[in-house]
Amino acid sequence: MRLLVHVHPGAKHSRVGGSYDGALGVHVRARAREGAATKEVLELLAAAFDVGNADVTLLHGARSRTKLVEVKGDQATLETRLLALLDEPKH
Repeated sequence: MRLLVHVHPGAKHSRVGGSYDGALGVHVRARAREGAATKEVLELLAAAFDVGNADVTLLHGARSRTKLVEVKGDQATLETRLLALLDEPKH
């Protein structure tokens, strides 16, 4: 499954959830320096979708807040989890 994520680096708490302009919101504590925020985004997405780190790949947007990511796994399970994550309230 390919999905757009909107990253909020330097957040107080790391979390995945909510919708931001049609993209899945990801808040990370890491700052946007030397790929630290992107690395944390990929790890958080792996945990959120209950897949291994190797199953989450950045396709586009290494230096952007909006990233295109691919998550490998059972399509139906991933879609169900995505819908739940998008419905989580923004903080």
